Amino acid sequence: MLIQKSLETSKHTNFYEITDEIQTAVTESKIKEGVVIVYCPHTTAGITINENADPDVVTDMIRRFDEVYPWNLDKDRHLEGNTAAHMKASTVGASEMVIINNGKLTLGTWQGIYFCEFDGPRHRSYTIKLIAG
Repeated sequence: MLIQKSLETSKHTNFYEITDEIQTAVTESKIKEGVVIVYCPHTTAGITINENADPDVVTDMIRRFDEVYPWNLDKDRHLEGNTAAHMKASTVGASEMVIINNGKLTLGTWQGIYFCEFDGPRHRSYTIKLIAG
């Protein structure tokens, strides 16, 4: 089963928790055992799993990404000027896979699934692939 989702990002850089949307897709699919893959088809956004209990984790991650991949480097040659966003998206990655057990995502106590925007605000999409087994 393949599900297309979309979202409007509101900031230049932000993490949007999509865990509930993924769990809803699992529940509605009635798949009890299997895997779910969440995929981002954009080169300046990605998908990650990280802590969802303390919002300072996301704040710190965004700050550290900006420190490692600053926006204004004279040596960057990409015409759009968003090389930093491409670097951040490549670091995060385009997808995550989570095991489904008894109809539930097998995430850790503090884990959530995030859509990571690095070049917004934009209209974005992601794909959920559910595989029974």
